[in-house]
Amino acid sequence: MKTNQSTCFHCLQPIPKGVDLTVTYQQQQQPVCCAGCQAVAETIIEHGLSAFYKHRDPDKPQQTPILPEELKDLDVYDHPDVQKEFVRELNGDLQQAALTVSNLTCSACAWLIERELQATPGVERAVVNLSSQRLQVTWHPEQVAISDMIKRLAAIGYNALPFQANQQEQQFSRQRKGFIRRLGLAGLATMQVMMLAFALYFGVVSDLSDETRQYIWVVSLLFATPVILYSAQPFYMGAMRALQARTLNMDVPVSIALLGAYSASLYAVSKGSGEVYFESISMFTFFLLSGRYLELLAKEKALRFATNRLTLMPQLATRETADGSESVAVKQLKVGDVIVVNPGDTIAADGELLSDSAWVDESLLSGESVPNFKQQGQLLVAGSINQQSAIRLKVTAAAQQTVLAGIVALQDSALADKPKVQQVIDRVATYFVSSILVIATITFFSWWWIEPEHALWVTLAVLVATCPCALSLAAPTAITGTIHRLNRRGILLKGAQVLESVKNLDVVCFDKTGTLTEGKFKITQRKDFIDSEQINRLAAGLEAFSEHPLAVPLKQLTLNPRKFSAQVHNIPGSGLEVKPTENEQYRIGSPAFIREWHPDAQLDDCYTVVLANQEQILAQFRIEDDIRSDAKQTIEQLQAQGIRTILVSGDSQPRVQDMAEKMAIEEAHSEQKPEQKLALIKNLQANGHTVWMVGDGLNDGPVLAQSHLSMTFANASDLAKTAADVVILSEQLTSVGEVIRSARQSRAIMRQNFTWAVLYNTAILPVAAFGLIAPWAAALGMSLSSLLVIANSLRLYRE
Repeated sequence: MKTNQSTCFHCLQPIPKGVDLTVTYQQQQQPVCCAGCQAVAETIIEHGLSAFYKHRDPDKPQQTPILPEELKDLDVYDHPDVQKEFVRELNGDLQQAALTVSNLTCSACAWLIERELQATPGVERAVVNLSSQRLQVTWHPEQVAISDMIKRLAAIGYNALPFQANQQEQQFSRQRKGFIRRLGLAGLATMQVMMLAFALYFGVVSDLSDETRQYIWVVSLLFATPVILYSAQPFYMGAMRALQARTLNMDVPVSIALLGAYSASLYAVSKGSGEVYFESISMFTFFLLSGRYLELLAKEKALRFATNRLTLMPQLATRETADGSESVAVKQLKVGDVIVVNPGDTIAADGELLSDSAWVDESLLSGESVPNFKQQGQLLVAGSINQQSAIRLKVTAAAQQTVLAGIVALQDSALADKPKVQQVIDRVATYFVSSILVIATITFFSWWWIEPEHALWVTLAVLVATCPCALSLAAPTAITGTIHRLNRRGILLKGAQVLESVKNLDVVCFDKTGTLTEGKFKITQRKDFIDSEQINRLAAGLEAFSEHPLAVPLKQLTLNPRKFSAQVHNIPGSGLEVKPTENEQYRIGSPAFIREWHPDAQLDDCYTVVLANQEQILAQFRIEDDIRSDAKQTIEQLQAQGIRTILVSGDSQPRVQDMAEKMAIEEAHSEQKPEQKLALIKNLQANGHTVWMVGDGLNDGPVLAQSHLSMTFANASDLAKTAADVVILSEQLTSVGEVIRSARQSRAIMRQNFTWAVLYNTAILPVAAFGLIAPWAAALGMSLSSLLVIANSLRLYRE
């Protein structure tokens, strides 16, 4: 195979100008676009897998895999350029990646993987989400390589690969086809065997000779053998992995039932007497595979919601060069590159807008389809769509470091996080399997003593009917549905703790500025006591060191702010202070902060920000912010549910009281410093209250971390977004009520699922143990039980 010299030999993407890298293939030099592709291609050729390049389709580069199957677990994933595709850099020299894991069957598989990795030196955290079949792992790269983790998982029977959104559908397609083949075989065999079995059951054929009966048994054996050897293979593999790890999962009793029934039937055929269970084997396998197949479809739906953001990202971008522009693969973009985005195109990387203005559709991030207006200098995020004329932007983050990649990573964290209820269910499921095996053993020997000819099929019915599939699916399906439902509404959860804290929620605290108000400030009034231009330069120069929302309009007072060589001190909750020379010292901040220097000054508390030196007040600024249109509605909804609402703000008492009256909030705390806000939250918690905090400011970080659950907005400070448990991308305050409603509904559905699973298994056990249900009927009931749990959880996707 020979590629176009302007495209990469390995990934088939355009080669950037100035890149001169090659690999030797069939004694010819082939160009590649980056060191990562060079490393992968050399590894493929080195291991004698060159046929990979002969059999791929060069006309469909976006559907072409990056690696052949044979190389999926090799050290190529440790190459830094390859890791740019799927590894995120975190604080504290940590790295994080999402891996797709195949062969997951139940919660025991997830537990085994987590235990194996967390016992690996250097692995900080490893959590599996069963619904989306994803593993999120955080590790110290200097202690362990990602290839070592993949190999450890392979050693216990699980194939793990770096998650690639555009390849996930291919993987699910392979799994679907595999299930359909196994199902088809099991279904065909079941129909043939059941025709013979029903004829015997209902007396259609009577007075059979021994030869005729033996002939029917042999025919049934011929149909059932492919089922037991091929269709039922996934259950054996799952059971082997569990036993190798010295644990139990639901595949263990299933495998024992299938192999036990087949062995007994084979023995009866060879002896020419006894009982055969070929129809039960075939039907049980068919029903169980049907349940697994429908479960796979539900997982695929969940994963589609989880990854649709990434699959819509472009593969190519237009980058400016010294002599024009060039089309490059998005993975080749670097910080500082200038790219051009044409109307209707998706922005490929985070960047600072260089054009005068732009209208962008950020619905991929926030769920809101209304275009947003952006001005020069503002940040545009990857995944947004340029709505009007072509724009230029300077790349500030690309690949796995973009805001969009961060959102998907946070979503993975939420999907991987397990609330207490799921942890309890996982433990119960493990003990339940052990109990089933003990009960099945007792049942077998009891019936062997009473009626030996019925002992095996009654035991088979017990093993089949009580398989805890529904129990293991009860929580993960509901949690996944809740997380993706909120994602579609522009609400991002970092973890599943919302499901725990909503149970006893009775207090919600709100910050004022940027929370109940829009956070879009403007100076509506000012008083100057010295030259205005000097004030503008001082205020803009000082506020350049602040991230507080009130600082924004002050920074824009002049294009020529004063530059301070001395350190500017930021006093949280108060303001800024600097001593540029021996004879100068300035403060800008709240009236209370300025009164520390001028206790007798006549300051008007309606003015938000005051500028002063040690001799006098220099200026006062009144900075206004519009109230959010949905703020009052949100407060009323919470109060209607009996939830106590509290306003906690660092603003002055008159302004806070005015806001409280407009919102009908009875309890309001003004002029609160961060430590005072923190003390208030701790006091409420000490008195037995479950407290949620909604805030967006730099000063709210400690309070957000202390509360039982915290919420902030996408435009909040980095500290607030780091501390918060929920990030509202849509900027709608009514999202607070939506989170509460969804969490409560999710808890209700989990209770329904868990109750049904326990009641079903408890009720069916004595029925099966007393020999009142046939194995095939037990298989049907078990499968329907699991499907009912999945269908109940899918209601969360539709609402």
